[in-house]
Amino acid sequence: MVSRVESAAGTRRALLDAAATLLGEGGVEAVTLREVGARAGVSRGAPYRHFADKESLLTAIATEAWDRVGDEVSVLRASSELSAPEKLRTALTGLIAIGRQQPHLFRLMFTQPSGDPSAVVRAAGRSQDEFLAIVAELVGEKDARRYGALLMTSAHGVAGMEVSGHLTQEKWGTTAEQIVEMLVGMVAAQSVP
Repeated sequence: MVSRVESAAGTRRALLDAAATLLGEGGVEAVTLREVGARAGVSRGAPYRHFADKESLLTAIATEAWDRVGDEVSVLRASSELSAPEKLRTALTGLIAIGRQQPHLFRLMFTQPSGDPSAVVRAAGRSQDEFLAIVAELVGEKDARRYGALLMTSAHGVAGMEVSGHLTQEKWGTTAEQIVEMLVGMVAAQSVP
């Protein structure tokens, strides 16, 4: 027999999954609590018992996305099989891959939620801390934030330009992967002994 808590958790998960699918299909505008409930196969009132409004639901989706990124970067950082430049390259290309494969989610992740942003800020902050630890392996603690900001803003820009069709081999004579290689090479050249 399924307990009430398990049932509520299952409903919440179904709502989040349905909302993520809608987001992927049509962006933030496609996500309505009514449509999320219909896609999840729950009663009309069920979404409102789990989320105060659409913004709360979108905040939960962004938080989960940042949690996944944080988990992936944490595993990457702890890897003893990869060098610091390889870890950095993998982290950056992983972020760009989200922009390529899930552009609506990518935009949501980098949008300040209008509701309670604390969960998103915590999740993104943990991801950032893991990323900065990788950067610090190359340039040291003192310069990690400065180089980390350069790398993150560059990856964000690369993903945005690529998704919008403005970053093409024909136009710029380079690819996202080549830009990442250049960035990693520039940072690795600043490596502390």
